[in-house]
Amino acid sequence: MTETAATDGQRRDVEVGDERSTVRTDDGRSIAYAEYGTASGAPVVFFHGTPGSRVLGELLHDAARESDVRVLAIDRPGYGRSDEWSDRTLADTERFVMPVLDDAGVASARVVGFSGGGPHALALAATSPERIETVDLVSTSAPPSLVEAVPRPVRVLEAVSRRAPRLLRGLVRAQAWLATRTTPSLVVSQYTSDGGAADVPDGTAEVVRRDFVAAVAGRGEGLVTESELLNSEWDCSPRDVEAPVRLWHGDADANVPLDSAHRLADALPNAELTVLEDVDHLNALLRCRTDVLND
Repeated sequence: MTETAATDGQRRDVEVGDERSTVRTDDGRSIAYAEYGTASGAPVVFFHGTPGSRVLGELLHDAARESDVRVLAIDRPGYGRSDEWSDRTLADTERFVMPVLDDAGVASARVVGFSGGGPHALALAATSPERIETVDLVSTSAPPSLVEAVPRPVRVLEAVSRRAPRLLRGLVRAQAWLATRTTPSLVVSQYTSDGGAADVPDGTAEVVRRDFVAAVAGRGEGLVTESELLNSEWDCSPRDVEAPVRLWHGDADANVPLDSAHRLADALPNAELTVLEDVDHLNALLRCRTDVLND
């Protein structure tokens, strides 16, 4: 399925699921994105996790088609096929998203952020309120000031990114190499709690594996950048988000504890939190994706 989209004053065809669509930011960086769902549907910007890539948008494809939604899944800088941007901040999110919306011919859109993509979704809504209609946050990270107990793996990742970024790049490349040569369960286990991996269908697990491999296929710069960025004080306050925000969070989430979602919901001017019982980090996305897209 295709539709035409404007770019540099010309028209071109964009195929749903196309992984080769790229745009340029105002400073010349290349940003890649893919489309899922229905080409003529209501536009939704999807932010993958940390690490992640546009590939994760494939998990929304069927639900998007059922809801007549057009998903624009973007490789954030340093991930997948997008250029690196090591000194970016959350406030810079609009600088690589607006070119995508313009390229896709989208005036305004809803935005969905999963895990580490949640802060970027909030930043986009805070800095570009005229183009963002609503925000959905699934298993989202919260500002450090709202987090009481940071899970140990997150603390280790943030410490290594600060003190030994070269080591972190090497570790994630090695893990990506291993992920291509073993079962998807190696990757899925990072995003699920005890027993949660068994609830992930084989096809979904394979998408998660491909997403991880695509995310760190280069130097792993996106993970290094965001490990420090998301664990430092944000330069966009949740209180600046005027759009309605819905939070979806599992009470069995070991990656991002539920209490931080409660505090974030309280900090937002217009927010509603839905707690998913006995659901972990990844399974929250699988459980609520239909409700999120069926506005």
